Amino acid sequence: MGLLVYGIPLSWEETVKQADYVRSQAVEQFIYLWKNAKKQKHRLLWGDEIEYMLIAYDHKNKIASLSLQQENVLKNTQNLKKKYENLKIQDKSKITNNDFPSFHYEYASYMIEGIPGNPYGENIEMLLLVEENMKRRRFIIKKYIKSNEIPLTLTSFPRLGAPGIFTDPYYPPKGRISCSLFLPDEVISSHVRFTTLTKHIRLRRGRKVIINVPIFIDENTSLPFIDEAISLSDTLSSRSIKLSDSIAQPNYIYMDSMCFGMGCCCLQVTFQTTDISEARTLYDQLIPMGPIMLSLSAASPAYKGYLSDQDCRWNVISRSVDDRTTEEMGEEPLKKSKYIIQKSRYDSVDCYIANNLKNSFKYNDVKLVVNEEVRKKLLDNDELLANHISHLFIRDPLVIFSDLLTQDNKTESGHFENIQSTNWHAVRFKPPPPGTDIGWRVEFRTMEVQLSDFENAAYSIFINLLTRVITFHNLNLYIPISKVDENMNLAHHRTSVLTEKFWFRKNIFPFDSYSPKTVALHNDDTFDEYKKMTIHEIINGQNSGPDKFPGLSPLIRNYLDIINVSQEIKHILGKYLELIEKRASGIYLSIHNTHLITSSGEWQTTASWIRSFVRNHPNYRKDSVITQEINYDLIREAEKITNEFGTNEELTRQFLGIT
Repeated sequence: MGLLVYGIPLSWEETVKQADYVRSQAVEQFIYLWKNAKKQKHRLLWGDEIEYMLIAYDHKNKIASLSLQQENVLKNTQNLKKKYENLKIQDKSKITNNDFPSFHYEYASYMIEGIPGNPYGENIEMLLLVEENMKRRRFIIKKYIKSNEIPLTLTSFPRLGAPGIFTDPYYPPKGRISCSLFLPDEVISSHVRFTTLTKHIRLRRGRKVIINVPIFIDENTSLPFIDEAISLSDTLSSRSIKLSDSIAQPNYIYMDSMCFGMGCCCLQVTFQTTDISEARTLYDQLIPMGPIMLSLSAASPAYKGYLSDQDCRWNVISRSVDDRTTEEMGEEPLKKSKYIIQKSRYDSVDCYIANNLKNSFKYNDVKLVVNEEVRKKLLDNDELLANHISHLFIRDPLVIFSDLLTQDNKTESGHFENIQSTNWHAVRFKPPPPGTDIGWRVEFRTMEVQLSDFENAAYSIFINLLTRVITFHNLNLYIPISKVDENMNLAHHRTSVLTEKFWFRKNIFPFDSYSPKTVALHNDDTFDEYKKMTIHEIINGQNSGPDKFPGLSPLIRNYLDIINVSQEIKHILGKYLELIEKRASGIYLSIHNTHLITSSGEWQTTASWIRSFVRNHPNYRKDSVITQEINYDLIREAEKITNEFGTNEELTRQFLGIT
């Protein structure tokens, strides 16, 4: 969740006064950082980040709610890590694995972020440690929660903000931080950064955040659908009711707090590259993959007690931290604000930055709003990077700590990270922190978290292997930024992984490896370079017709052959790749030691499984509503899938939608 430091935050009024100062210091910090680190060489390293929800059961009343025990769990895991490190110092012979996982605060008080204690290296064998490390993290969290609680890797909690009980302990939906009609402030983490972010986003906008997600219209859904939670007068002031009437759209689920977005869980993967040039290239090449992996990992179809008509969390988070004023959104003429800004702080990437990008204007086809003062300071060093950084700097700092205002710009980067860490883009370009041995990094951020450790390992390993193939073959995945934006919207559609076509580059090999027929495509008409493909075609390839496409997964398998990976390792990695391949194509597979019959048919995402489970529940009234009992049964089944995926054949088949 970005920069987590402790201190005394300034009020919003004081933050506004210090914003220009922080920005100016942040630019100086980046310039020093860039000049000192641009020639540095580093080892290839990588790691994943998994976010967990803490769930509490009330079995007697059939209620599954969110356990607000983040603080307690983190205190215990930190104490355990200290004991572990002390033991390691005292007697190294007792420790065979020094990779004790790390656990951190996340936005919601029911969330825990877990990462490997040390990053994984570049050796292919390290990929075999990923799933086991994920299992270990889950095991450690379980040690410090109650017997009726579980850590669940669920992207969105279906009844967050719904009428009734959804937290343990229960708090009424009111508070001065988010001013939500539906959520208590107690769902926000106790870390001061998160409460301050919540309050300052609301104050900067001049109103609460507005999140409207289309309702899934079932047979008995009343039309027009009006979110019934808005009419619960016992929780609303008259002012709130009037406000809700003006912003809650018919046939949409209305949400009004940062937690509805930032309270979702995800799976992220970060790569440390050898140098800045490789980082910039990898950053660019992963941008078109953002929407593809969002669709392929879709796992969040339910919000605030309703089934929605979309499968992903991304636009919910985007709207939940949208701090733009009405002027910046183009709803009113510019008077107090400087820019009209097209996107939220949390959104898709707006420009490519690799310094070897030819014809960058063709791919950077979206008008980039920049802070011209910042751009002028950076322009002499690097134009594309100047555009990227100056675009980040159109945003105001949201949290400033009084005791961190004065910094040494030559040795610190706190002000830069302040702005960088609150630009939550689909892919993030991360400079090295000064005074560390950390290198240039790229963070891939779009994937939804999966229920089982096997699935999360599969998605992480797939992206890791893809980055290796991109570098090995010098692949070219460029498409115009406008098409990436279009793909991001498509990815949210219900069952988009099987029903939508996404813009993707036709020939992804370097120019000098083109066949004579395809060289003609490399001309000034960018449109000839890409076309719409299904995710099946992108992942598994297209072997017939005039526009053959090799497929990303076959390229990965070929890469494993080229580098002479042992048959044993290839077999294990092949199981993870199969999950991605078959989920993209809708064909079943065998997992681990369970031998299952391969058959064709739609292989559902987690989002489709959740939707199917709700709609087939005996108490579902076909009205789009997820009741307490349905939610309880859903969470119980999700827990079972977490524990038994791949070992319980019948359960696995049901989860994947194979009858």
